[in-house]
Amino acid sequence: MVGYAGTGCFALSGPADRVLPLIYPALYNGPINYYARLVKQKELVLEQFESYSKQTFRNRCMIMGPNGVIALSIPVSRKHGVKTLLRDIRIDYDSNWNKIHWRSLVASYASSPFFEYLADEISPFYHRNFEFLIDLNQQLIEHTLGFLGLDIRVSLSNAFTPISPEEDPRQFIHPKKDQAVADPGFLPGEYHQVFSDRLGFHPNLSILDLIFNEGPDALSYLKACLKT
Repeated sequence: MVGYAGTGCFALSGPADRVLPLIYPALYNGPINYYARLVKQKELVLEQFESYSKQTFRNRCMIMGPNGVIALSIPVSRKHGVKTLLRDIRIDYDSNWNKIHWRSLVASYASSPFFEYLADEISPFYHRNFEFLIDLNQQLIEHTLGFLGLDIRVSLSNAFTPISPEEDPRQFIHPKKDQAVADPGFLPGEYHQVFSDRLGFHPNLSILDLIFNEGPDALSYLKACLKT
């Protein structure tokens, strides 16, 4: 029998107890608290059988631009009024969103300490047309984990796992929620951001903000963000 364990993992009860990885949402350049929680994981299972919801981090990320925080959203194609699984969500390229996102990243981070070292690795994701959102997100996650030096096996769920009311990242990592309340275990410190001298520091933006500004020190930052 499968039950929920309060440690943030699923546990199989029985004589051969073993810990199963927690199910995570498949996010587009997810926020820093998402990756902070992956530091201690050995395996990452991305939920692909959930019903797609608008205005979540599945198709948007938050970056720091010259005039403040910018929400970059990926347009998707689906039937209105019909529930669609995330695995079936197709990306809509009619608006050339990928070119817009890449130009926004260049305008926002070209002067950051590590952008020029990482641009050639990240730009291919914005010059290739992925048919499905889940494929783009999974490959971005795998690339980010590799840059952070995290050896984590990434796979997709085989069926929908019910959301637990506690410690479930599919529930509390959400752009509409106050993360100080929804995720009290996440305690972000400050790091230098490109425009912080006039715009101040903005916590928990996309992982790209941390990587472009902190480079190889990003992993140490993530480790320091969670209560132990």
